[in-house]
Amino acid sequence: MSTYAVRLFLVLLLTLAVFTAASGLSDEAAAQNSEQEHEQQQTYTAANASMQPVSNETCLSCHSDDAVLHILATAHGVPGDSRLGDKYGCIACHGVSEAHARLPASVGGAHPDVVFSGPHASSAEQQDTQCLACHVGAESLHWHGSAHEFSEVSCSDCHVSHTRIDPILTAEHQAEACYACHLDVREKFHRPFAHPVRDGEMVCTDCHEPHGSPSPGELTSATANENCFSCHAEFRGPFLWDHPPVREDCMLCHQPHGSIHRNMLTQRTPWLCQQCHLAQFHPSTALSGTGLPGDELPSGSQLLLGRDCMNCHVNVHGSNHPSGPGQTR
Repeated sequence: MSTYAVRLFLVLLLTLAVFTAASGLSDEAAAQNSEQEHEQQQTYTAANASMQPVSNETCLSCHSDDAVLHILATAHGVPGDSRLGDKYGCIACHGVSEAHARLPASVGGAHPDVVFSGPHASSAEQQDTQCLACHVGAESLHWHGSAHEFSEVSCSDCHVSHTRIDPILTAEHQAEACYACHLDVREKFHRPFAHPVRDGEMVCTDCHEPHGSPSPGELTSATANENCFSCHAEFRGPFLWDHPPVREDCMLCHQPHGSIHRNMLTQRTPWLCQQCHLAQFHPSTALSGTGLPGDELPSGSQLLLGRDCMNCHVNVHGSNHPSGPGQTR
C-alpha cells in the first residue's frame, strides 16, 4: 500500500472518530437538558402540590418586574371594585390559571388561561370577553357588530393595561395608534388643508367612536353634520336662506380628514359649485382653467380669480339677510 493511501486512510479514520465523539457529546447534552427540565418540572410540582388558591401574590412571586407591577397603580389593580369581588388584579384579566401557576409554560407547562399578546395570544373574542366582563355600559354598547369587532381587532390591539397611563388615551400617541391600520387617513392628515390632528389640537375620538356606533363611519354623533356642528356651530342654522347641501351633508363639499384644496373642499371652486349651479343666473358654459381674464378679447371669467364664486357669495353656508337668497350678504 502506498504512503498516500495510508495517509488517506488515517485521515478518514480520524474524521470518523471525531464525528462519533461529537455525536456522543450531543446525545449526552440533550439527555442532561431533558433531565434538568424534568427536575424543574418535579420541583414546581412538588412546591405547588399543596399550594393555596391562586392569587395576585402567586403571580407576583415570579412576575415582579416593573412592566408588570405598574398595573397595580391603575384601576385594574384596585381591590375594592365591586365588579371583581376577590378576583382583582392579575386573575381578573388572565383568569385563575391554576395549571400555569402549578407548572409555567417556561418549563413545559401551561400558559395563563387568557393571553393578551405574543405568539400564544388568545383569540380576539376570548380577550374581549374578559374586558367586557367589567367594561359594560355606554362605551361598549355598540361593540358587538362594530367595524373593529367585525375585523377581529381585540381590545389589547389598541389598549395597554400594564401602564399607569394608556398611551392611546393621550393626544400625543392616539393618532399614531390609529394610523397603524388606517394608513389612508395618515396620508390625508398630511395634506395642506387638514384638521389639526398632527398639531395635537384634535384626536381621532373627537369625531369617531372606536368601540362602535350606530352611525356610518363610527361617528360620535348620529350624523356627520351633527359631528361637524359640535365645533362649527356657526353653520348649524337654521338660516332664513339655507344652502341645501349644508342641510343635507357637509361632506358633499368638504373632505373630513384633509384636502389639497382650501377649506378642505372636495374639489376646487368654481368647479365644485358648477357641479350643481350650471345654469342659474350665470352663463351655463362650464369654466376651465384656460379662461383667465386678460387685456385681449375674448376675455375670461372673473369667477376664476380670488375666491372665485365666493367673491360674491360670501355666506355660502346660509344667510339671515332679508336680501340674501343667493347668500351674497
